[in-house]
Amino acid sequence: DVQLQASGGGLVQTGGSLRLSCAASGFTFDDYAIGWFRQAPGKEREGVSCITSSDGSTYYADSVKGRFTISSDNAKNTVYLQMNSLKPEDTALYYCAAGLYGLCRGDYWGQGTLVTVSS
Repeated sequence: DVQLQASGGGLVQTGGSLRLSCAASGFTFDDYAIGWFRQAPGKEREGVSCITSSDGSTYYADSVKGRFTISSDNAKNTVYLQMNSLKPEDTALYYCAAGLYGLCRGDYWGQGTLVTVSS
């Protein structure tokens, strides 16, 4: 079974940092893209960042460029999202998802991890 386990959320003050982890199992890591999505209360889910495990290509939403960094440890089948200079508008439930064929989309989803940024 494909499993994605997200962790690392928490409460942080504006300007602080958090690192989210997404541990994947049950599939060939190199064949997928792993992405982070988030959903704030009352808003639609949006894509935040994505990395293709095969070649390390990355994507960032404009709202997080320069503040967030996605990385992959293929030996551990884990993708990280380093979030710096956090803002209250980053508050959301963050999900990691795996996309087939190296596409940044949510074919498989993990449970969310809550990030709360206080002002």
